Amino acid sequence: MTKITAAITAVGKYVPDYILTNKELETYVETNDEWITSRTGIKERRILKGEGLGTSYMAIKAAEDLLQKSNAKAEDIDLVIVATATPDLPVAATASYVATNIGAINAFSYDLQAACSSFLYGMSTAASYVESGRYKKVLLIGADKMSSIIDYTDRATCIIFGDGAGAALFEPNEEGLGLQDEYLRSDGVGRDFLRIEAGGSIMPPTEDTVKNNKHFVYQEGKTVFKYAVSNMASVSEKMLTRNNLTEKDIQWLVAHQANKRIIEATANRVGVSSEKVMMNIHRYGNTTSATLPLLLADYENQLKKGDNLIFAAFGGGFTWGAIYLKWAYNS
Repeated sequence: MTKITAAITAVGKYVPDYILTNKELETYVETNDEWITSRTGIKERRILKGEGLGTSYMAIKAAEDLLQKSNAKAEDIDLVIVATATPDLPVAATASYVATNIGAINAFSYDLQAACSSFLYGMSTAASYVESGRYKKVLLIGADKMSSIIDYTDRATCIIFGDGAGAALFEPNEEGLGLQDEYLRSDGVGRDFLRIEAGGSIMPPTEDTVKNNKHFVYQEGKTVFKYAVSNMASVSEKMLTRNNLTEKDIQWLVAHQANKRIIEATANRVGVSSEKVMMNIHRYGNTTSATLPLLLADYENQLKKGDNLIFAAFGGGFTWGAIYLKWAYNS
């Protein structure tokens, strides 16, 4: 029998219209464009405005973009996974609402949360369902409304994050294209350095937790940066080594857009030149679960069938990993 692999066959995206520039952030906190750009590579980020609009709104838009661009039909989708750290509601799965609203009436659905590694972990999950032969079409959406959990008086975090969504459709492939290898890791030490303190089962919401800003992201920047550089670079290098690849074999590095210096350090570790590194952090900032699919959507017209892509991500928890994927189509 021919081995079935799981390939990405379509992508889509959505970013909000509102652009929050570094210049505007200067009116919120003590910072400036040069300081932000030199340390993060970010020039602007998108923010979702509008009463009652949450992560599902962007996820639906990204899915609709994918469906509009491809031959896929919503009713043929078997499973919808929404990778997100900012679900609409604490209990009701955002993915269920998304699936219903895009017309995926025959799909089951659920959310997946691994912070900034959510979409990477979701790729592994989606591919496993397809490779098993049990399901034919798995829609994976990475979406986050980070502006909903950011304190815009905290200079350490408000300059970094933005809102957005990206989607990818996984289908069976018999040409050996699609997901080739993965290496996923985690370490619980991470929640001391990157977390939201209140709102969970340990510290439920109270008047005091709200007053004391405990429902916003806290990040110990230097520690997170150190872990991210070391681990993203290490797993990316591992992907090349154990698949007998050199930098010449790699067409694209698809790295989580957390900080330009982390992306460059990862590229340097695996010897990939800058023209092979997907980059859009300057326009969107860190959109958490959405960074990887947004990169695919932005670079789709440059991707060619058979291209070797190395994905790498690092997020809270800590969670991190790398995936080696062969691109399956010419756009």
